[in-house]
Amino acid sequence: MKPAWGLKPLWGRLQPAAGFSPPRAIRYLPWILLALLMLAALAGDRIAAASYAHQFRDFPGAPMSWRFPLGTDPLGRDRLARLLAATRISLVLAPSAAVFSTALATLIGGIAGYRGGMLDRIAVRAIDLMLSLPWIFLLIAARAALPLNVSPSTSVLITFILLGALGWAAPARVIRAGVRDIRNSDFLLQARACGCRGFRLLLRQVVPNLRPVLLAQFWTSIPLFILSEANLGLLGLGVSEPLPSWGNLLRELETGLSFNPGIVACLALMLVVLGCFRLVTKQRLTPDS
Repeated sequence: MKPAWGLKPLWGRLQPAAGFSPPRAIRYLPWILLALLMLAALAGDRIAAASYAHQFRDFPGAPMSWRFPLGTDPLGRDRLARLLAATRISLVLAPSAAVFSTALATLIGGIAGYRGGMLDRIAVRAIDLMLSLPWIFLLIAARAALPLNVSPSTSVLITFILLGALGWAAPARVIRAGVRDIRNSDFLLQARACGCRGFRLLLRQVVPNLRPVLLAQFWTSIPLFILSEANLGLLGLGVSEPLPSWGNLLRELETGLSFNPGIVACLALMLVVLGCFRLVTKQRLTPDS
């Protein structure tokens, strides 16, 4: 008899034997955490001492206190207010970029898989080319080629539109394969016999049957875009000052590795958010688990 070395979580070992599933509260815990973080980010101006751009000139680099729970940065700005504003940007715009990327992948992969022929071969070569290039270097090169001296709001739009525009290749490959699997199915043959053809057939019959695939690509893209934006901000190519983002908050690591409550809180919050999205994605892909 082989000993159990605890390779599975305790709950996973007990569940098959006991015949019950995790409580509903545990299943919804990632959603609850994300909702609470989003509410806190939206109410950041009420929670923090001031707005993210306000400078307390008498308290530059202040330590943690009741007034400033995470202290202030070298310019006297409240770290908590900036962290909440950065969270608001990531939790709103990363899903928006994921929607744009998934829609673009659906358009390219769906048309290529449904039409086939020369159009399919061109799409496959374009997907292979995009996937063969290192993602982060392609992102950095594309962002560096665009104007950097822009307003903060414009830099936010450029960053996340760029993420969505460059993140379509991997989802398009999966969607193309799904379309090719169902393009000769019985329900599509019946739809063609009823006079449904062309782009209308793709939208009314093919795309709804790929809903699980599209949702999977959407949920898996969000953590990727959050980390990609953080990488760009860390290099000074993301969201422009004074608007905060997780990336430009982490740029303070350049000054050294001394204890910094703002950086610790930013890293911890990023891990929590990415972990929640990981659990949410797993639940969406395996709803019975």
